[in-house]
Amino acid sequence: FQTRMYRVINASFIIGSGFMSRRFVRSMVLIKFIEAKSDGKVVNVDAPVGKSVLDVAIDHNIDIEGACGGELACSTCHVIFTKDVFDKLPAKKEEEDDMLDLATGLTETSRLCCQIKVSELLEGATITVPSNEL
Repeated sequence: FQTRMYRVINASFIIGSGFMSRRFVRSMVLIKFIEAKSDGKVVNVDAPVGKSVLDVAIDHNIDIEGACGGELACSTCHVIFTKDVFDKLPAKKEEEDDMLDLATGLTETSRLCCQIKVSELLEGATITVPSNEL
């Protein structure tokens, strides 16, 4: 059983007509990290919408480096998404592609997690943190 946090962005009630409308937007999403360095250790986290996946990983002590601090100047925050999630992500910038060329264990669903913001698209996503060892 997990508790989810919600933020109301629009609520309207019309008394008398019986009409009631509510629209909710999730402010936290569940993300599952798999740490290859730790023999496939699985860590489930509630991630705030709008924060970078790198910052979420660091906040939850996921074994990932992020040497450049999310400035797109290294490939130490390389992660692997499942194909279904990868296909929903925003397109990579050319600079990210260039940095990914330096990553160890690159796959067709690899991204730099400093470039991915948490959104509802990531609800239930599985993100693998590769061992980055040759």
